[in-house]
Amino acid sequence: MDGYGKHSMDAFEFENGSVLNDVNVEFSLSGTPKYDAEGNITNLILYFHGFNGDYSSVNDMFFLTREGGVLDKNDYFIISITSLGLPESCSPSSTGLKHNFPKYTIMDRVNFKRQFIMENFKFKKICGLIGKGLGGYEIFTWACEFPDEMDFIIVAGSSYKTNGYRYVVSKGVEGIIDSTDDFYDDVYSESLSKVLISINKVLYSNYFSKKIFQELSNDEIDVLMDDFVDEGLFLDIYDLKFRNDAILEYDVEDKLDRIKAKSLFISTENDIYFTPKFDLDPLKKLVKDSKIVLLNTEFDFGDDYKEYRMAEEDIGNFLKQFKE
Repeated sequence: MDGYGKHSMDAFEFENGSVLNDVNVEFSLSGTPKYDAEGNITNLILYFHGFNGDYSSVNDMFFLTREGGVLDKNDYFIISITSLGLPESCSPSSTGLKHNFPKYTIMDRVNFKRQFIMENFKFKKICGLIGKGLGGYEIFTWACEFPDEMDFIIVAGSSYKTNGYRYVVSKGVEGIIDSTDDFYDDVYSESLSKVLISINKVLYSNYFSKKIFQELSNDEIDVLMDDFVDEGLFLDIYDLKFRNDAILEYDVEDKLDRIKAKSLFISTENDIYFTPKFDLDPLKKLVKDSKIVLLNTEFDFGDDYKEYRMAEEDIGNFLKQFKE
């Protein structure tokens, strides 16, 4: 059952009490649903994309979902949803509300996806939640707030709170946006495009591992940064602002002991944004019944599959316990 779709939820209520009607949800379905005697799907997996991703980012898992892979689509039914706050789903830009869009949290992003699947699919329990980066924020939040709703979680390159370097980066983005009064104008001005350029240069600082950055010449950095900035100009500044605000407030550290799902956490040795020392190692004690995988190989540029490709054997071994 492979396909792409758009659905309109009658209404969605935010944590702050705001309500939007006719709320768009963009999603994809892949794999083969299996059912119990009551017609409930028994092999449901949800995929969570990163900061600039969308439903199609599920393709990052190609190495896992290909035929013969550890998440072979013949064995699992995978739903990937474009998160709240992103174009094509409900967002400041797509609704036309811009700066008047309701302020949302990571919990709102969870509730957005949770409401969609509960309204449209019949199941008793989710088999697993899989994702990376900002998608990991949603997974941590879901597993903390609704600990009985899934068997396992797999999170790559992510963390359980915004602090330290991540907080500095997000505060920098916030400061750049707040520096222009044009953000609250009805017309999208040229100055907002210049603001986006500045923001993307800040975000670029997280794009490669520290080892790769160190080995690049300044000329190479300039070329790659220009390419990154050009791609970033397709982002909407209102969507980015609300997403950044949600990131700034994210912190579930004091709730991690609620997680009941068996957990696999994956990180990379040279990651600048999510570091093994501060984001991976503490999870050994903070989340019971968890397994840690630290990848120790330098990655190629633009390899969107890196964590899943390199950790495929670890993921396969982790999933064996759910097939017994």
